[in-house]
Formats: sequence, structure tokens, C-alpha cells
Amino acid sequence: MAMEAEKIEELIRAGIPDAEVTIRDLAGDGDHYAAHVVSASFAGMTRVKQHKAVYEALGGRMGGELHALQLTTAVPN
Repeated sequence: MAMEAEKIEELIRAGIPDAEVTIRDLAGDGDHYAAHVVSASFAGMTRVKQHKAVYEALGGRMGGELHALQLTTAVPN
């Protein structure tokens, strides 16, 4: 079952409250998304830890309900 872009954004914002989240449907199929997540909480974290924080916010849905997520993270300027 596919996950809606709005649900992905909602989950990320719930787990990372200060996050600015942009979601794009890459294939138009509701299964392949790109997410750009910007958060001050990422300051001092490696890119791997930033990505782990996003995956944790998604609550284990990666690979199941959420098939593919191209993820980029950043700290605000």
C-alpha cells in the first residue's frame, strides 16, 4: 500500500518539529518520493545521523508502506 506525500511530511514534522520539509513524487506512482528536510537540530550531526533521524521519524515505514525515499538533509543557513 502506497503512502501519501502529506503523510510522509506529517510524520517527519512530528519527529523533527522544527523541520522544513519538501516532498516530491518522483514517478507519479505514490511509491517513489524525494524528501528535502532542513532542521537546526541537524547541526553537528553527520549526514548519516541526519538521515537516521528522518528514518526514525518515519517510524519503520521505510521498505514497507514507504517503498523508496530519495533523501537530502541540511542545516538552515
